[in-house]
Amino acid sequence: MQTGFGPFISVYLTAHGWTQVDIGLVLTARGLAALALQMPGGAIVDAARSERGVAALAMIAISASALVIALWPIFPSILGAQILHAAGSSVVNPAIAAISLGLVGHAASGERFGRNARFASIGNGLAAAGMGAVGYFWSNQAVFLVTAALIIPTLIALAQIRSDEIDPIRAHGGLAQGQNETAAIATLLTNRPLLIFAACVTVFQLANAAMLPLMAGIITMRLSAWATTLVAACIVVPQLVVAAFSPSVGRWAQRWGRRPILLIGFAALPIRGLLFIVVTDPGMLVAVQLLDGICAAVFGVLVPLTIADITRGTGRFNLAQGIVGSGIGIGASLSTTLAGWMSDRLGSSVAFLGLACIGAAGLVLTALLMPETMERKAGAAAKRAFSTLD
Repeated sequence: MQTGFGPFISVYLTAHGWTQVDIGLVLTARGLAALALQMPGGAIVDAARSERGVAALAMIAISASALVIALWPIFPSILGAQILHAAGSSVVNPAIAAISLGLVGHAASGERFGRNARFASIGNGLAAAGMGAVGYFWSNQAVFLVTAALIIPTLIALAQIRSDEIDPIRAHGGLAQGQNETAAIATLLTNRPLLIFAACVTVFQLANAAMLPLMAGIITMRLSAWATTLVAACIVVPQLVVAAFSPSVGRWAQRWGRRPILLIGFAALPIRGLLFIVVTDPGMLVAVQLLDGICAAVFGVLVPLTIADITRGTGRFNLAQGIVGSGIGIGASLSTTLAGWMSDRLGSSVAFLGLACIGAAGLVLTALLMPETMERKAGAAAKRAFSTLD
């Protein structure tokens, strides 16, 4: 469902005669709404009695927003639909993580989050191909009708999880300490490991978010005839890496700890930025995107897993997800503006060098300040669980 809200919406609105300014306005409004709603979305999941129910309502809101986009492509409707989509997304992402943690507990959460990342990657790839075919053979409007209709298999899949299979205490990160929401936020905002981790991933996104769009623009100028194909390959290749390796990342994090895996993900980013400066062959550019797949696999698993470690016993796992998500959103929002300014003023090579340096700063920050968050007894329990499964 989420794939339908990617590049397809720009294509759809352009076909309806929208100016790029108006498209930019509604997309910016969605981005700002998503940023503002990250923490409230996590708090809603923490306060909910049924994670399945919250997830279902959030997915229904996302489906409704797609239907509005398909039926009423006028500015007020599209603006409202984008904000509704942002609200639903801010709830459904922490709800899925909470359901996962409630199902398997901390000891097996690494592999579970890895499997989540694998299936998300497969879903993104299949949906992009399917919706591209729908747009080509039918219409751009049909893409959003299909997106809205995907609520049916989504709810069917969600219904297969019984409510008694989800431990509500584990889903919220343990027992709450009797604090009200204001006090809980204040406690999390003074949690040193959480703040360090949020800062690390913010710096990571500041370097990461603009790299592919910047390279896509360069490819378009150099090889306009092959630009669409090459950019599509640059998107698909990382998804294949994520699908292949995410569960293994989760298992490695359970066995070796979080810091070594995090450092691998952070190290891949500046290397990728430097390679984009020197590599010009189209095939090699696609190969460089393997490093993006490594980063995506690591962070797709380690972000919820590290937050679960830090908030264990607080009952505020999902609120903490919102705090870190806000940092990720800020970093991603600033990244494209910063990279665009550097590229226009100083050239694309300097822009990639600047992004690589920011990525290297994130690596240093993580290496110096980020503590290991895995509890050793939890790691031992995970090893026993895996050996029993083997």
